[in-house]
Amino acid sequence: MTAVKAGEVEGLLRRGPDPRIAVILVYGPDTGLVAERARRLAEQAVDDPADPFALVKLDGDVLASDPGRLVDEAGTVGLFGGKRAVWVRPGSRNYAPAVEAALTQEGTDTRIVVEAGDLAKSAPLRVVCERSPRALAIPCYPDDAGTLAELIERTLRADGLRITREARDLLAGSLGGDRRASLGEIEKLALYARGQGEVGIEDVEAIGSDVSDKMLNALIDAAFAGRVAETERSYRRFQIEGMDASVMLGAALRHALTLLATRLDGEGKSPGAMVAGWRGLHFRRQRIVETQLARWSPASLRRAVALLQEAVLNARRAGGDFAHAVAADLFLRLASEAARRG
Repeated sequence: MTAVKAGEVEGLLRRGPDPRIAVILVYGPDTGLVAERARRLAEQAVDDPADPFALVKLDGDVLASDPGRLVDEAGTVGLFGGKRAVWVRPGSRNYAPAVEAALTQEGTDTRIVVEAGDLAKSAPLRVVCERSPRALAIPCYPDDAGTLAELIERTLRADGLRITREARDLLAGSLGGDRRASLGEIEKLALYARGQGEVGIEDVEAIGSDVSDKMLNALIDAAFAGRVAETERSYRRFQIEGMDASVMLGAALRHALTLLATRLDGEGKSPGAMVAGWRGLHFRRQRIVETQLARWSPASLRRAVALLQEAVLNARRAGGDFAHAVAADLFLRLASEAARRG
């Protein structure tokens, strides 16, 4: 069994995996964290991450059509020698046979990093990696307070900055749920404070947090409460203002996960009683969240979470207008489903 426990992942990343490990599977509901860890593992395996011959990137769907491609890439010797890695990006089709074939291939030093979504324990890709002594399966769940604090300090340190404990705790309170969005906020803070040595509370307050902005909550609340017209208007506003589609989808995914956890924990309780136990929920949002809890069952929320996870991946891979088309369509689908349930 080579599944890595969530609490052991950061230590493994710092010291590096055992060189005898051929395949590293990175998966989980936090797509931003999955992408960031996959990137770190792939880039640390080669001398020059910018060299396309040293770090080869493949799409999972390509491997589904051509399973032997991964074995071929892993066995290829670089034109100028040196270490090589293959980074497999998420796909919508089953490419576990390609990974399984690569695990049986001996005599190669190429590291294979597989970036995936939220895989069930029975998912073929996860089963193949967890059963093999030559593979690691690394889960990526939303950051907790300790992990966020470490992420903040590490990211700012890379820019030559320190942060006071009070400022760190304030920033950490506005982050979480999606590693990519969190990193964006920390990097924005680093840019703002560049050259001043230490980051204080006033700096954190100055940059604010677009991800946690109340208007973004308004969009998400409108969608999950079934307010179709309001959802469409709010989305257009954010698109015009230039907000990243994957950030909006990531925020909606975090909300859907929180709704699901609240529904499961509050089994048998009224929506009002469930809202009363929702920590950090602003009192002005309580009524509309009650409406959401009344309209969405655990089963329907699981479907919404799956759709949002897929949309986040598609938006991040595509970017631009196509990403917004994906996001806008899904927000309206969620709003229509909630309206139908009302």
